[in-house]
Amino acid sequence: MRIQRSRHSVLIIGAGLAGCITALRLAGQGIEVRLLSSGSEAQPANSVLAQGGIIYRSSDKGDAARLEEDIMTAGHRINNPEAVKFLAVEGPKAVDEILIDRLDVPFDRKDASCRDLTREAGHSSARILHCADHTGRSIMESVYQAVRDDPYIEICDGCSAVDLLTSHHHSRGMTYRYQLENRCCGAYVLNEATGIVETMLADVTVLATGGAGRVYLHSSNSRAATGSGITMAARAMVRLMNMEFMQFHPTTLFYAEPRRFLITEAMRGEGARLFAGKNDYFMERYDSRGDLAPRDIVSRSIVDVLLRNGEPCVFLDLGGVRHKLEERFPTVLQNCLERGIDIRSEPIPVVPAAHYFCGGILVDLKGRTSLNRLYSVGECACTGVHGANRLASTSLLEALLWGKAAGDDIAALIREGPAPCKRLYGEIEDWKVQGDERNDDPALIAQDWATIHNTMWNYVGITRTGPRLARAFEELRDLSRNIHDFYRSTPLSRAVLDLFHGCRTAYLITQAALRNTRDIGCHHRV
Repeated sequence: MRIQRSRHSVLIIGAGLAGCITALRLAGQGIEVRLLSSGSEAQPANSVLAQGGIIYRSSDKGDAARLEEDIMTAGHRINNPEAVKFLAVEGPKAVDEILIDRLDVPFDRKDASCRDLTREAGHSSARILHCADHTGRSIMESVYQAVRDDPYIEICDGCSAVDLLTSHHHSRGMTYRYQLENRCCGAYVLNEATGIVETMLADVTVLATGGAGRVYLHSSNSRAATGSGITMAARAMVRLMNMEFMQFHPTTLFYAEPRRFLITEAMRGEGARLFAGKNDYFMERYDSRGDLAPRDIVSRSIVDVLLRNGEPCVFLDLGGVRHKLEERFPTVLQNCLERGIDIRSEPIPVVPAAHYFCGGILVDLKGRTSLNRLYSVGECACTGVHGANRLASTSLLEALLWGKAAGDDIAALIREGPAPCKRLYGEIEDWKVQGDERNDDPALIAQDWATIHNTMWNYVGITRTGPRLARAFEELRDLSRNIHDFYRSTPLSRAVLDLFHGCRTAYLITQAALRNTRDIGCHHRV
């Protein structure tokens, strides 16, 4: 098999909002970037799928302080206060500088002089910018255009990272293994078009691989959300944090398909209400904020109602929505119509699904990890903003702000600090093909995924118990061992790689959930 090696100033793994903003900040300072994308327009990143909006600022003075309090309340006060303050104060400035002034994202307006701001669950005021109900798509269209037009950014589609390269783990000689400092030197990358695992060396590497929701049976996430960046970081001994906190979105469309279509929380912000049975508007019984309670509370409330009445779903009543559905929620309307549901005259059947990962690779305010020359941004990173549960519409802002901060910090590092020496790169080994058994049977892969999906949904899902988590730990430990052997003896493909990353991610989440005996936020342990 042919071997391909290349060297880059900056290698960014993942082309969602966080990865793209990091690339644009670096390119704007004259630094060349290689940007890897494993997806396509048919399989978009989670950033594209975001519907509701992005936090901006309300018209009231002192909104930053109130936003801090809202985030801390939703996160059950195990958030990182410095990160929360950074987001609340600097986030709206980043929206102005990048999305409005530079990229001219077409956010909705009330009139020519005033942008339309909406309120979502957990927020004390209306401070959410939006583009109807396709905010993520509208932002990413502008971002992608800027990335494609920038001569300093090289985009590599159909490329999936296999493993990080480090001086301790991948150097041939002993010189660098004896050094106390470990450093990231790039990544092994599977080029799906050629089937070759390339050695991509880099002075700085950025993980922007997104979330981990696809390890669950029901998920709103894109195909790529297997936690690949997190598993690669774990193998490199990078510090992880809050791995037990998977947020479940309370309202996804009750319809059989691989990815649950999201019913944006903004609908409840605009007046929609949940009900079960015969007009049982149940949320007031569970929380004084009713339908605008944080997501973890709403999701658990729905599960409790379903267990009590034996029904498969609850419903969202849109009678109280204060806008024309065709104008405010065209994406939801169109997708429901395609599935035979006319939301202009009937309620929407909804169920919770795995949505946003609140934990991940521990980073500081500049996106730096515990491994030298490795950064992480976006959903795979744990900034500490979310704590035990994410406040609505913080994710796009976090991706934007930490992408900006990481890009600026990396640029300073490259300008001021010496690059890793050529000798170190010469010591890094290329990928070794360890097996050629043609046993990548789609039926075997499908069965292993079914085990992962059902184990995580039933035992490490919305409600968790000690016995359930212990059972999940045992089953995933055995499966992880078997898949590891399978992975070593089978020629690498995207399907095999996704399975390996997904199994390891599920195992890491389960281990963290088993260790945490508290009942808090997304980690609802009975």
